[in-house]
Amino acid sequence: MSDAGPITVLPRRPLTVGELLDAAVLLLRDQARVLLPLAVALALAEQAVLYPMRVLAGAHPPGWWPGDEGRFGWYWLLLAVGAGIEAMIIAVLGNPAARGGAAALLGRRLAPSELLRAARPAATALTAVTVGLVVGVAGLAGPAWFVAYALVGLVVPVLVLDGVPAHRAPGRAVRLAGRVGGRAAAVRLLGYLGWWLVRVGIGSGVPYGLGLLGLFDVSAWALPVAVAAHVAVNAVAYPALACLDAVLHLETRIRTEGLDIRLSRAPEDVPEPVLLAAQR
Repeated sequence: MSDAGPITVLPRRPLTVGELLDAAVLLLRDQARVLLPLAVALALAEQAVLYPMRVLAGAHPPGWWPGDEGRFGWYWLLLAVGAGIEAMIIAVLGNPAARGGAAALLGRRLAPSELLRAARPAATALTAVTVGLVVGVAGLAGPAWFVAYALVGLVVPVLVLDGVPAHRAPGRAVRLAGRVGGRAAAVRLLGYLGWWLVRVGIGSGVPYGLGLLGLFDVSAWALPVAVAAHVAVNAVAYPALACLDAVLHLETRIRTEGLDIRLSRAPEDVPEPVLLAAQR
């Protein structure tokens, strides 16, 4: 079970922050045939759900910033709902991302057909909805969003890989995120911040840039161009963040539970679920 290939997606050792981000990108590249189409569909559904709320909040494309209608309450609700939907989508994509990351750690690569056979699908769906609700409600409280988003990211990887009952997965995920001074939680926030800056730059910059070039009438085409720009960046960002969660989960277990030592000492005939199950 040695690391395979000239570039190891996830080495069996503690990683630096830069190596964690690189590992997430490599994992996304390896599983892009499954993760990207799923992310496109989910990002399109997100835009459809958010559009009526944007109308109520007086948020206009291309930047979706609030207008002068004095609807700050609706806009605040829009931000909270959007945060919850983002967290839910990342959690859904976390199922195949976590299994792809575990396979990479064990020196193999899952075929698309294997990734599409979701592990514990019902529990994953319920967990994703719960994560979305928690993050959305925290978003209503402003700064509480940072805490909620940072701590709940490892729930689906724990559920899929660690072999714990569904009701124990949230508690274990929070404990893992809080280990080593909250390292995994901090890296998760760092990853989100990087994606947010890219989304603002592309989602707002592309429509404005095309408008300045005179390639289309901004007032007539702002909505479809803004939606297309947001879907494009989210369709890459959401699976990238899900892959980061998968990498953070496995690396935290290597760093704090000796998962790498356990794998190196395991007999060849031990099934993968047993290898990866959390010690209880």
